Order: sequence, then C-alpha cells, then structure tokens
Amino acid sequence: MLLTISTTHEPASDLGYLVYKNPARVQEFNLAFGRAHVFYPEVSERLCTVALLVEIDPIGLVRNRRGPAGENRSLEQYVNDRPYVASSFLSVAIADIFSTALAGRSKDRPELVATAIPLIATVSVVRSRAGGEDLLRRLFEPLSYTVETSGFPLEQTFPEWGASPYFTLKLTAQKTLKELLSHLYVLIPVLDNDKHYWIGDAEVEKLLRHGEGWLSTHPEKDLITRRYLKHRRTLIDDALERLTDEAVLRDDERQATASAEEDEIEKKLSLNEQRLGTVIGALKQSGASKVMDLGCGEGRLLSSLLREKQFSEIVGMDVSHRALEIAADKLHLDRMPPMQRQRVNLLHGSLIYRDRRLENFDAAAVVEVVEHLDAPRLAAFERVLFEFAKPASVVMTTPNAEYNVKWETLPAGKFRHSDHRFEWTREQFRTWATNVAEKFGYEVRFGPVGPEDASVGSPTQMGIFSRK
Repeated sequence: MLLTISTTHEPASDLGYLVYKNPARVQEFNLAFGRAHVFYPEVSERLCTVALLVEIDPIGLVRNRRGPAGENRSLEQYVNDRPYVASSFLSVAIADIFSTALAGRSKDRPELVATAIPLIATVSVVRSRAGGEDLLRRLFEPLSYTVETSGFPLEQTFPEWGASPYFTLKLTAQKTLKELLSHLYVLIPVLDNDKHYWIGDAEVEKLLRHGEGWLSTHPEKDLITRRYLKHRRTLIDDALERLTDEAVLRDDERQATASAEEDEIEKKLSLNEQRLGTVIGALKQSGASKVMDLGCGEGRLLSSLLREKQFSEIVGMDVSHRALEIAADKLHLDRMPPMQRQRVNLLHGSLIYRDRRLENFDAAAVVEVVEHLDAPRLAAFERVLFEFAKPASVVMTTPNAEYNVKWETLPAGKFRHSDHRFEWTREQFRTWATNVAEKFGYEVRFGPVGPEDASVGSPTQMGIFSRK
C-alpha cells in the first residue's frame, strides 16, 4: 500500500522537516506486520513529495492471526486484499513513522506546523465496499478536500462484471500536515471497515484525540464513530457522548460571556439593530426566497426574517448546540403555527466542513461570523460557502478594526469580542472579499453599517456577493 504527500509550498523541501525524514536517503522501518519504506520521488524548492510504502507480510498475518475477523475464513486468511489495500495497517504505520508530524511538532520548523499549506495526498488503493465513490466524498469533502477518484473494474477481461469496490484516492487542500494526517489516520480504517487489531477503551481515546476539532461537527460523525470502533455499541455510545459533552458546554459559556461584552460596547449606537436591518434590506433587494443564516447564534436575525413574507424557507445553522436551543426557545418553535413552522429549520453544523444541507439556497447571511474563524481555516470556509453551497447572494458583515478607536471603553489593541481571531481594516476586508469573489465567480460590492466617521469609516463593514 502506498501513500504519497506532496506540497508546492515554497520552499517545498520544508516538507522533510515536517515529517522528520531526510529527503536525501531511503529509510526502512520494521513493523509488527511487515516493513515500511519512506522515500522522496521528487524534491525541489517548488515541489516536494514524500512517499510511505508499507509492505505486509502475508505469512506473518496468518501466523499471528491478524487477518480479517470472522468465522470460517480458512481460505481468506491466505487470499485477501490486506497486502495491497489501505487499511488500519496504514494508519498504524502513519502513527509510528510520522508520529512527530501527527502530533503537530517540528523542532526545525515550529512556525510551519501551524501553517496551512497546499497539500496533495494520494492513496493508491482504498476499499469502499458499501458506498463506493459517494462514501469517499461524504467522508472527505466536508473537510474541504477536493476529492478525485479513479475506479477499477472487477475483472479487466470481463467488463460486464462491473466495477470493483477499489479506488485510487487523491485529496487536495490547504491544510496543516497534522490535520491531513489526522484525517487519514481516522478515515482510512473507516473506509476499509475491517480493523486488524482488537478494539478496547484505548481506541476511543485515539479517536477523540485525532478527531479533535473536526469530528464532532462532521455530517458523518455517527458512521465514522461506528466503523472506527468496529460496531462495539458501548464504545460508540461513550465516544459520541464525549464528542458533544463538556467541551461544547465550555465553549457555549465562553461565547455567551464574550457576546455580552461585545453587546455592551456597541449598545450606545444600537449597532446590532442597525446591522440586522441593513442585512434584511440587502437580502430583500436580492430577491431571495430561500435564505440561510450561517452562524445564527441565538436567532436574532432569524426572528426578523420570519417577519418578512418574502422568505418562504429560512434555515439557521450554528456550531453551538446551546445557541440553537436558545434560538428555538426565543422563536417559540414548539408553539409556532404549522404553516409558519414549516418555513424555519435549525441545523447543527460547522462552516469549515462541506454540508450538502446548505446547497440550493438563494442567499446566505454571514453576520459577524468570519472574524471568529482561525486564519488557517478561512480557506476551508471560503470553499464551503462559495464553492460548495454557492448561493446566488451572500451578505456578510464584520467589524471595522479602524473604528475601534471610537470606543472609549475598549483598550487600544483589544478586539471587541474575546473570541475574535482577527478584526479587519476596510482595506483588508476589501482585499479578501475581492479575491474570494474573483476565485469563485462572484461580484462584490461594499457598504457601511452604522454611523460613518470621515477618517475611520463605519463600525461595521458589509460585503454583498452576487454570483455572476
């Protein structure tokens, strides 16, 4: 089985520092089930590729009883696809040989570890017996990968037999190497659905550790957890409960405190009311009927949208379970008349993972959301919204950092909200929005929200994207 990882980050040869393997020589490693080789098919300043080749010892598998689980498999233990198809064996090799990169450490390039760089991963053969190519896309596209697959016939000499469950998988994305390896470590065994070793409580810890930051909001979270833990119900229940438990509650509390601080700063200008009114006006002007509020929080915009008859279908999505519960309560969904209730739906999800539920909408509102994303995740957000969901119109607002000097209670250099990862100047927002529009086939125009100051502009800036 063969995994290759390439980058065009310059200098691309830095990939060797990230995987902690010298590009100048071929290296060999002994594994419990065979051998692994690491080598570099190409090394230059513009392109670097590292390859991990894993050789399975089929006799060793039989001797050590590491073949596929099940009964009455006396023949299958000798005749199977284990030496050729990416499986849990490859995950073990990744964890063993690329352990430093998987842990997100680099002695020589520590700043690069947390930097999203262009990466291309190719797995020569994966097995997707139940789900085929569609399952490959359902697993990897929500993580903002561009997925390319090449299938194989069941038998070349008998094409009428149809396609086999085997594919070559190519993944392209702007990510940290740690993220890529974590995704592969978890999802390759999920595809194969036949782990070669015994599953216990320790496997739950591995899943939670390598799934941190992405698994809890993945649309296929249940399927991933079920397959990764080999359908062991007690382990699955434990993992799913922990994925959505304490960490989510702590995040909800932090968000609530920070939001209260931001509201207090902006209260004198009634800025939130002006912001919502301006966004509603832009959505109405777009002619949209089906609209979504991405990062809807506690439902303030949703409440305003429901009062407008123009909007026949309204969806609010947020990463916080608690915020959605509060939104449902404030909107009185449980007491809403049936005709009105059919217009609105609340979804739990993340803006950095592709979600097919967000497709086929006329417009999206992204109000004071983008600044909460880590800079390396912006590329994923751009693809999720503008490439995959691709509504006809997008109305986006974000704080204007230049206006912060007007807030007497805001110390110099401090953001309005403690969860903000950045706050853009007008020029920075225009540059980002213009580049995104050009990349994904949109036009964008800009407008102020709130009172304008001659030197620093308005407190909130707005971009209105229209698909060409």
